[in-house]
Amino acid sequence: MRSIPVLVTILACLLTWHRPDAATASRNVEVPILMYHVLSEAPPDAPHPDLYVAPRDFRAQLAWLDRQGYTAVTLGDVWGHWRGRGSLPARPIVITIDDGFRDTYTVGLPALRAHGWPGVLNLALSHLDVGWGLTEHRMRALIRTGWEIGAHSLTHADLTTLSAAQLRREVAGSKRLLERRFGIEVDFFCYPSGRFDARVIDEVKAAGYRGATTTRDGLARRDEPFTLRRIRISRGDGVDGLAEALGQPR
Repeated sequence: MRSIPVLVTILACLLTWHRPDAATASRNVEVPILMYHVLSEAPPDAPHPDLYVAPRDFRAQLAWLDRQGYTAVTLGDVWGHWRGRGSLPARPIVITIDDGFRDTYTVGLPALRAHGWPGVLNLALSHLDVGWGLTEHRMRALIRTGWEIGAHSLTHADLTTLSAAQLRREVAGSKRLLERRFGIEVDFFCYPSGRFDARVIDEVKAAGYRGATTTRDGLARRDEPFTLRRIRISRGDGVDGLAEALGQPR
């Protein structure tokens, strides 16, 4: 009869072994990644006015996120959590700003710092040290305050049209130059204009990136590290548009 308790114990262990716990389930959490570009009023002759978000709208959107219990984190935070190397807040969100316009520093930095949050800058290196772009001094200020820097290529080219050598230069070269110039690790890539194909993804992997962001709409998933979806925030969206995009009541 002593074998019965032993059998019960073995069965209990097997059931526990196959039952996913809460920690395992949380590793698969889908995370919203917001996509911004220019944080200023669009001039009348702007070629792409939808890429502009007024500073007052950006600040109002951050305030709404804070009230709703969201906490901004970096892509590295999300990637680490997905792989069991750290935890995330109850409602994580990633705030990415593409390209490297000057207002990333003049508007984005103070607005995010007011909430104690980091941003993620996807920098195209050709946008550095030009009149409307960021300077090295401003880049270093972003880095000091905890911002994550992602590579957005060297020249913001359509990567799907390039030769093998050109593609390698844009993808691996941008990572290498950012790391050397600023003394940081660059673990994530952002496809310029959202243009990529299998060949581009292979090059991003070969360059040593951990993942890459797209312009595809939706939530970022653990099983899509090199095609991470984002939520585009456009001119005029305001708080209502952001809430709708996140499926939240205003």
